[in-house]
Amino acid sequence: MADVTIADHASPAARTGIITLARHGEPALSRKVRLNAPEYGAWWARYEVGGLKDGQSPPDGLIQIARDADVIIASTRRRAIETANAVVAGKAYAADEAFIEAPLPPPPWPTWIRMSPKRLGFFARFWWWFFDHHGGQETRAQAEVRADQVADRLIALADQGQDVLVLAHGFFNWMIARSLKRRGLTKLLDQGHGYWSLKRFRRT
Repeated sequence: MADVTIADHASPAARTGIITLARHGEPALSRKVRLNAPEYGAWWARYEVGGLKDGQSPPDGLIQIARDADVIIASTRRRAIETANAVVAGKAYAADEAFIEAPLPPPPWPTWIRMSPKRLGFFARFWWWFFDHHGGQETRAQAEVRADQVADRLIALADQGQDVLVLAHGFFNWMIARSLKRRGLTKLLDQGHGYWSLKRFRRT
């Protein structure tokens, strides 16, 4: 995997690069279970170290973006690395832990409350975002600083004329996108938060 470098072949006046934020493919870990909050904590821990479900094909558009990208960066989580390997066709990329997902500590609920991981994940994010329930993990404020720092790095690359592709995670990609918009970049595309989805930005 290659280190990220800033090329000197273009200038902001000549061309501003496009920043693409892509979510990883569908993970292998099944969501067809009902869990209480502590069980969800264990489920999320397995999700964080797991890879992708077999039999998936990346969208052609994402493969083309990877082919054209000057810089490709993946989160260090296995599901992001496997996503990168599926789309880069042997092209070098950097793996960087600054792009990992924001944490999802289980909500402080009694064990008799049980629901799907998807619904529990929604409430876990709600408690983390609005009530600073972090369980000793990264706080919302810390994650916002990380997203701002990442956004500045991506903008520096794009301002040198480089197209940048990030292969990472749904919510933290949203946080990066929020930082990019606050810095004046224009959203070119937003496919939502599904697996393999894209968000694209450019300074105009």
